[in-house]
Amino acid sequence: MEDTSLALVERIFLTVFPLVAIVSVGFFYGRARKPDMAAANQINMDLFCPALIFSVLSSKSFDLATYQNLAIGAAIVVLGSGLLLWPLCRIIGVKAKTFLPPMMFSNSGNLGLPLIVLAFGEEALPVAVLLFLIENTLHFSVGVYLLDHRTHPASLFKIPMIQASILGLVWSAFDLPLPEAVNTFISMLGQVSIPLMLFALGVRMISVDFSKWRIGILGALLCPISGVIIALCLQPILQLTEIQLGYLILFGALPPAVLNYMVAERYNQEPEQVASIVLLGNMGSLITIPLTLAFVL
Repeated sequence: MEDTSLALVERIFLTVFPLVAIVSVGFFYGRARKPDMAAANQINMDLFCPALIFSVLSSKSFDLATYQNLAIGAAIVVLGSGLLLWPLCRIIGVKAKTFLPPMMFSNSGNLGLPLIVLAFGEEALPVAVLLFLIENTLHFSVGVYLLDHRTHPASLFKIPMIQASILGLVWSAFDLPLPEAVNTFISMLGQVSIPLMLFALGVRMISVDFSKWRIGILGALLCPISGVIIALCLQPILQLTEIQLGYLILFGALPPAVLNYMVAERYNQEPEQVASIVLLGNMGSLITIPLTLAFVL
């Protein structure tokens, strides 16, 4: 029993430490040099992430039908978190447009991709990408619509990650060949995305606004709790395999996405409060993620 416990602790440490280490490097480098990450983040969103998505989705090993119920569950976790916490906004005196997007749209990129791969192995990368794709698609459609009802659905197809997803799925469905040299080139571009996401998250954390700490701490608690509750409630309906349930629970426990702050800033939707919710939520994940890993592993 003791050996099992030690093995679990070691696995959690080996999963969490690389993530914390890279984020910490970004944080301390950011404090020392104060780099402008806007260009790097834009390149990551426009080039490296699409390359990773295409590389995974276009591979012969990716079978969308295998993850159908998991994909449905992930979408319900995202949308259900908003519905579950919506009545709370009036009670705590915060605007729904400010509070709900960070509760719905989690850090499935910066944190979720490497976390799932480290926790479940390289074979989990297609799942991590699929969950990331679902969260991002909903964020750029439903999430943006919540802030601006004039958003046109067609604008979704202008996003490089969505274009790469469609192209990757078509490539896989028709079993199209990809020259080895081209495949290696795209794969190497994609490998840049995850470390850069983590590093950028660390740099972003130097701007934590502790004046809004109350709403930040509340969000840090409610975001993973609501996601995990919905994931567990879905299991009797979806009947996921044990490992897929683990994926969904870990997805539900992820903290708010950094992208929430960027979107709130663009639409002038109380970005200071959103920044506090996002950054304190990601700091709080140092506690909630190990607890979740202990539950699912």
